[in-house]
Amino acid sequence: MSSTLFNLSGKAALVTGGSKGLGKAMARGFAEAGADVFISSRNAEELKAAAAEIGAGLHVKVEWMVADMADRAAVKALAVEAEQRLGKIDILVNNAGINNPQAIDEITDEVWDRNVEVDLTAVMSLTRAVVPGMKARKWGRIIHISSVLGVGGRLKRNVYCACKAALIGLARASALDLGPYGITVNCLCPGPFLTDMPGKLLNDEEKQYFADRTAVKRWAAPRELAGPALMLASEAGSYITGQGIVVDGGAAVNVL
Repeated sequence: MSSTLFNLSGKAALVTGGSKGLGKAMARGFAEAGADVFISSRNAEELKAAAAEIGAGLHVKVEWMVADMADRAAVKALAVEAEQRLGKIDILVNNAGINNPQAIDEITDEVWDRNVEVDLTAVMSLTRAVVPGMKARKWGRIIHISSVLGVGGRLKRNVYCACKAALIGLARASALDLGPYGITVNCLCPGPFLTDMPGKLLNDEEKQYFADRTAVKRWAAPRELAGPALMLASEAGSYITGQGIVVDGGAAVNVL
């Protein structure tokens, strides 16, 4: 029974920000479960290399396309291209995101607008674009990648926290809209995952602080988000919707 619960054979998944980090790890997890996969990011060379890694040793289709999620026309084109090349989109993972730390009284309009466009508006736009096909097939899985900063806060992360919290609200409302059509909508809220973004933003002292906050006393590898994503993307998660699932190694329970 367990093999069929997580089996994605015959399904097609679109993962934004899929050329590295969490996106690539989730895309590989879907491919290993039998899904055809389409990934996007802003870097063609990274996408080409990632596609080869995702499909290595597997008999699935892996496609890619360069797309800037700050460009609304590019977001729409991504949905069209992915559906044309894979034939359909059953699973959407809105993973692409940016983070430009600024204190509340230092936020510039440029940073605010671009972050909201990429981290929130593009999520809505891409979801809106793929939902009609899911409705027609009476099956779909939509996963927004929020963050522990969507349920908490961090110094100078005003814009990022606002957008990631908004994704949880978006998922809750969309779950009610789409539930009658067999479509689930959820958020994953990762904690300390050692990807390029925290690697560049945090110094060694800050990295150690986050590791110490967890129950397991370490950062997570990107691969460790693939399991939760696979659960939500498969029949194993068919009765989970409208949720923000925290994957943080126990950091949130450490209140002292």
